[in-house]
Amino acid sequence: MKQVILVNGALKLPRGKLAAQVAHASLGSFLLTSKSAQREWLGDGMPKVVLHCESEADLLQFESRAANSKLPVALVRDAGHTVVEAGTVTCLGIGPADDSAIDELTGELKLVK
Repeated sequence: MKQVILVNGALKLPRGKLAAQVAHASLGSFLLTSKSAQREWLGDGMPKVVLHCESEADLLQFESRAANSKLPVALVRDAGHTVVEAGTVTCLGIGPADDSAIDELTGELKLVK
């Protein structure tokens, strides 16, 4: 079990803003996961990986593919109070779910640096 968070790399968010958006995506997709999967993931130490996407369009494609694969998925649109305009797509949370199901969708993406 793991969770992945995909980040809209085109925004080049400051680290603090990025951390907050990643947290929103993590919690959002966690809450959409079954109770049994939540317990398993929590028991495994909550493994997660933060990956780079090139654009909002890419995030939307991954959202569609994850939903079609029946994975829990949460798209984060910013409220617009600080760095970006309201409604800007910043992150996408997928899972927690089986590693292989997530890797099938996101295995080619690079880690956020």
